[in-house]
Amino acid sequence: MKSDSRGLIREYNSKLLIIGELLDMLVVGLTLWAVLDLRQIEWSDEHTWWLMLSIFSFYIFSEFLELYKENRSLPLRQEIKKIIIAWGCSLTVLILVAQFSHFITPLNEENFLLWCIAVPVELISWHVIKNRIVRSARKMGRNTRKVGIIGATRLGGELLDVFKTEDWMGIDFIGFFDDRNPTRDEVKQVISGEIKELVGKAKMGEVDIIYITLALKAEDRIKSILAELSDTTASVYYVPDLFVFDLLRSNISYIKGIPVFSVHDTPFYGVDGAAKRAFDIIVGFFILILISIPMLLIAIAVKVSSPGNVLFKQRRYGFRGEKITVWKFRSMSVAEDGDNVQQAQKNDPRVTKLGAFLRRTSLDELPQFINVLQGRMSIVGPRPHAVAHNEIYRGQIHGYMLRHKVKPGITGLAQISGFRGETDTLDKMEGRVKYDLQYIRNWSLWGDFKIVFFTVFKGFSGDKVY
Repeated sequence: MKSDSRGLIREYNSKLLIIGELLDMLVVGLTLWAVLDLRQIEWSDEHTWWLMLSIFSFYIFSEFLELYKENRSLPLRQEIKKIIIAWGCSLTVLILVAQFSHFITPLNEENFLLWCIAVPVELISWHVIKNRIVRSARKMGRNTRKVGIIGATRLGGELLDVFKTEDWMGIDFIGFFDDRNPTRDEVKQVISGEIKELVGKAKMGEVDIIYITLALKAEDRIKSILAELSDTTASVYYVPDLFVFDLLRSNISYIKGIPVFSVHDTPFYGVDGAAKRAFDIIVGFFILILISIPMLLIAIAVKVSSPGNVLFKQRRYGFRGEKITVWKFRSMSVAEDGDNVQQAQKNDPRVTKLGAFLRRTSLDELPQFINVLQGRMSIVGPRPHAVAHNEIYRGQIHGYMLRHKVKPGITGLAQISGFRGETDTLDKMEGRVKYDLQYIRNWSLWGDFKIVFFTVFKGFSGDKVY
């Protein structure tokens, strides 16, 4: 009788991470209580509301920074950095709320400053103590587990590398076990013994965890191994080699208990999508206020310097490949938007004198902040290309259209990594696409902030822009 696995597979959720989050929130509250007690101030309802706002803000920014995402594997220096950033952002929110609303801080300046300094000190101290306790326990041989890997494969080697670098896991690796000839192409690691030897160790209680890293095509062999291991008390994990696929923002979800792996997906669904849009609206609106007068002066200069419209509008591909209209200040004497669009080149006669300056400094792209508020574009994302160029490159570069799993951006990872301006060779466009897909795979709100920061210093100009 065939077993029904639907409803049996659940996503792993570490309760230790949840406990860690709650303890950090407790530290924030206890620190406020300690400051009030030190100053002999009685707790009031205002303090409760202030504490709730500070905890909520710190939690939100910690989530954006992924402080609690497998935080035991984070280097201590990274933990400290994220704690300081999250708390600094939280304080910014608290100060803004206190300044622009009737919600007044229940702390005077001296007590507020003391609390602001004490919280990160207490949080960092707690994280340092926690990490040292865990590492000391590991070194003493406590809470360690003996682990064997079935399948001397490339994937098995990558798994072993994780065990070596993430010592918090407490893994005592006993070797690779495989029945295949060590000279076969599929065998990439040194074999410690046959699979039956590992099964025997498991039956004797000499191994705690077994990972199976055999290829997906070895389904019958895997079933046979699992049947043998069912006579042991070892925990067994199957590691599918999903990297044989070209993954883009991969994750696992469930449909009535059936596990579904995404191969090509966008990061901007649900909360992340709302956070991205909020970032675009807030930052975009603020930037538009700052650049409103320069934009007016540029518009006048474009109109006076050469005949034609002030704005150049061109069809480009947006989110999900939908056609959008992107705005720029006109920098050429022509307005190409047909099936054959020629990229600007060095000493291009179509570029006006003012246009050359605008293109070199990226000032021609300022109207795209209006596109951002319209929802057509994002501040950070892959640069949109003319429809004609998309149709050319989608047939030449593998995964090119995956750039459109997110909204196009005014700036992006490719631009701050040196791939800005003319893409006169296929290699240059492949390099741009590589960074665009890397951005989508690794997106985070904090990453967007960093890209905007680096754009200010090295993304607005360059010798490759014509």
